[in-house]
Amino acid sequence: MTQAERLAAFIRLGQRLRTLPADELAVLVRRARSHNPWFDEASVRAAVQGVAYLLEENALREWAARYPAEPLGEPRRVGVVMAGNIPMVGFHDLLCVLVSGHILLAKLSADDNILLRWVADELLQIEPRFKESLRFVEMLREADAFVATGSDNSARYFEFYFSKKPNLIRRNRSSIGVIAGFEPEEELAQFGPDIFQYYGLGCRNVSKLLVPSGYDFVPFLNAMHPWANALEHNRYHNNYDYQKSLLLVNRVPHLDSGFLMLTESMQLVSPISVVHYSYYQHEEDLRQQLAEVAAKTQIVVSVNGWYPGSVPAGQAQQPRVDDYADGIDTMAFLAALS
Repeated sequence: MTQAERLAAFIRLGQRLRTLPADELAVLVRRARSHNPWFDEASVRAAVQGVAYLLEENALREWAARYPAEPLGEPRRVGVVMAGNIPMVGFHDLLCVLVSGHILLAKLSADDNILLRWVADELLQIEPRFKESLRFVEMLREADAFVATGSDNSARYFEFYFSKKPNLIRRNRSSIGVIAGFEPEEELAQFGPDIFQYYGLGCRNVSKLLVPSGYDFVPFLNAMHPWANALEHNRYHNNYDYQKSLLLVNRVPHLDSGFLMLTESMQLVSPISVVHYSYYQHEEDLRQQLAEVAAKTQIVVSVNGWYPGSVPAGQAQQPRVDDYADGIDTMAFLAALS
């Protein structure tokens, strides 16, 4: 297949996902949730819409045009260790490998081995010729290069075992919300999806807030009220109860909305149902704090994107096709394989 043919197939896949009938989505949700209880209807629906957004025709063609249309030599077998923290999070790697003209050997996460197989089947129905370059495997021994996503601990494992071949290895990252202090409640509400979508399990979920010294959190907590139904999810509720118990037993000062807790901490990663916060004194202090954790930060979020280089609040979970995880250009890595 030519790159034009490969792109055409993905564009048709995007059209299919945008018009997915409600009954088919319901069946897909039941299958996914029976395997992973975190993958409820809202999460699966958001993931399907997110993949469809990645496959918008104009953006997809402009993105692909920045890279070589075909591999430098023979297509290489690229082993991809896919994450499973949120639904279909590994799709972008699948897209990159196949659009670049290489062969995908995908090792799925045990937490997400329903949805990616489903979307791959949909792609194969649109373009059966992808069968030659799309394989799900348990072992990656045949791979000529590797792309792996995991924790900092698993990254050390990947570096050791994949060291003799080209590799792209991603580590733990989290996202930060920046508050100026003058935002009205209706604007603060835009942070809701960034914190609660996928129950905070994604690297693009805001798990830490940077706020001006003396900030009053009452408007922020009030703005989060529409997301109180997160407690209806049994696992989220259990996490909330457990984290609340820890904070109380250890006498850690915190704010509690009844479904979300805020506590001061220098840590970027927060437990489910908890968001950490730190204060900054002035704009230079804010810049310095963000610079110190840049290597561990996926994205910075602010209302209307007022902070330079940040993502507008409410859009953290809507990455463009060229928003690469960890800021590492996957397509450039694949284009260099020969």
